[in-house]
Amino acid sequence: MGVAEAGAPRATGRRLERGAILMAVDEPSLTEAAAEQLEDVGFSTRTVTDGHEALRLLGEASPRLVVLGVSTPPIGGVELMRRIHASRRTPVILVAAEGRATDRIVGLRLGADDYLVKPFVGAELAARVEAVLRRRAAFERRSAALSIGRVKIDPADERVTLDGAEVRLTALEYKLLWYMALHPGRALSRIEILDAVWGDASYRSEPIVTVHIRRLRKKVEEDPSTPRLLQTVWGYGYRLVPSSDARRGADPENGRSRNVRSGS
Repeated sequence: MGVAEAGAPRATGRRLERGAILMAVDEPSLTEAAAEQLEDVGFSTRTVTDGHEALRLLGEASPRLVVLGVSTPPIGGVELMRRIHASRRTPVILVAAEGRATDRIVGLRLGADDYLVKPFVGAELAARVEAVLRRRAAFERRSAALSIGRVKIDPADERVTLDGAEVRLTALEYKLLWYMALHPGRALSRIEILDAVWGDASYRSEPIVTVHIRRLRKKVEEDPSTPRLLQTVWGYGYRLVPSSDARRGADPENGRSRNVRSGS
């Protein structure tokens, strides 16, 4: 099968019912094999090698997920992801060269849902795409809006507001806030949060939870340096506290009290 014209939907006789995947990677040999694998499991694909073209196609194709190469010209995958998350919560998988660890770390801290190291086989990317979308679907099953103090979460359109004003969150920030909101007052360990929000993502680690909690605090707390909503359970994890004056709580897992404090 030849490489499809850049940005054009691939011609295929398969039934494609699971939505579009946009791939902006500067190595067509990698995306061609991955596109075949994705189409085998029911996705349609759009492939480009230019970042500006990828941004243009976002509105046109409304992809369910975007695969971004860290070195995609002219602005790079990390900056592309930043621009995508400024206007929407489309999940993103980063593709990076093995020696570009700094780019991967920056991308993950900014909200990438997963990453792959080049070279990779098409089946591996397809498996990662399906895993990310499964985790996302798990958070979309509940439809009732939640109000937690000044914060309101409406899962019907994945909209978060603070005192009525919309708060822009990345896909991972939204999933993290939503999961904690489903368990108000409960002490959640970092491992439990990783399992629920990051699942089997290849880059999962306990420090990434702390990074995203700090980013969330900057967006939903009146004073992120003394958080009242997203509080630290020292030596354990985090707790979403609906009441601003709650300073201690019982751990429902074992009945013991755990100290709650501000900060990371």
